Amino acid sequence: MKMSDPSRGLHRRRFLTGALGVGAGAALTACTSNAPAAPAGGPAVAPAPAAGGSAPGTPVTIGFSAPAADHGWIAAIANNAQAQAKQFPDVTFEAVNPTNDIAQQIAAVETLINRGVDALVILPNDGSQLTRVGQQAMDAGIPVINLDRIFDSPLAYRTWIGGDNYGMGVSAGHYIGKRLRDAGVANPVIGEVAGIDNLPLTQERTRGFNDALATYGFSVGPRQAADFTAQGGQEVTANLLQAAPRLDAVWNHDDDQGIGVLAAINQAGRSEFFMVGGAGSANAMREIQADTSVLKATVTYSPSMASSAVALARLVAQGRGMSDLAEPEVPASITLASATITKENVATYLPLGFES
Repeated sequence: MKMSDPSRGLHRRRFLTGALGVGAGAALTACTSNAPAAPAGGPAVAPAPAAGGSAPGTPVTIGFSAPAADHGWIAAIANNAQAQAKQFPDVTFEAVNPTNDIAQQIAAVETLINRGVDALVILPNDGSQLTRVGQQAMDAGIPVINLDRIFDSPLAYRTWIGGDNYGMGVSAGHYIGKRLRDAGVANPVIGEVAGIDNLPLTQERTRGFNDALATYGFSVGPRQAADFTAQGGQEVTANLLQAAPRLDAVWNHDDDQGIGVLAAINQAGRSEFFMVGGAGSANAMREIQADTSVLKATVTYSPSMASSAVALARLVAQGRGMSDLAEPEVPASITLASATITKENVATYLPLGFES
């Protein structure tokens, strides 16, 4: 997962299976995994039309590398990238085997470089450790679209596209803050189930959450960090609930891990608070739509960014820009927005959801 501003050097993955177009402003966001009800990552949603260049252009080959699809959001990333590439008759899509091994991913990208692909779309396992191979591609004249987890140096990529982790926290904080303020709750106890604390993306989500809550005069109370898995979410939430006999609201950073979070809440028989999720999985959205649990909203971090990354790679490789912009070149960075999904608007977003 990566974060709001590429200059911050944040890293990451995450949720929602939309294939938004890369128009003047690509929007929407999301993350999550486990036992999918549909094929891993859910079915890829119909991709958006080509941004700024729907007419066929020079034939190009786009190489693609991403981590293993052991998480619903990551699976949706791969599905969306492939589905988007199929929309272009002038694109040959070469995806290397997904892997969570850093050395194997570097070797796979080097293979694509040696084949002389026209552009690369790379979601690195670790942006820092793959910076060198990204720069290697750029030095070889192959433009790199850096997806989500950002490389350490802008010399390693032509364009970065990813989600807004700080914005996720802000969206969650405003939803919780406004709901509690409107209900007249004084001195609320607000819990937080974070992801992996040493990841910049988690730190950004927490910072945005704190900043938004502060505008209402609220602050975070009990906080536990999990590991973006259902098992981890269940374990840390059980601990959080034991330590907090009263809660008014909870934000869980990730809908994949949210499966375990909800399981712990149900096992404890707690229902005095409401919860906001993170990423926008179809599972979470169905729960919100049913309105039978504490989960009342989720904030997005959309894997549709992979569809947009392929569309951008095509345009860059063909020397084209985005038709809705005045500039003839594709921008150097695009940050997706984080939407808040509630019962009122969930029907609009549900077709974009990915399976956890």
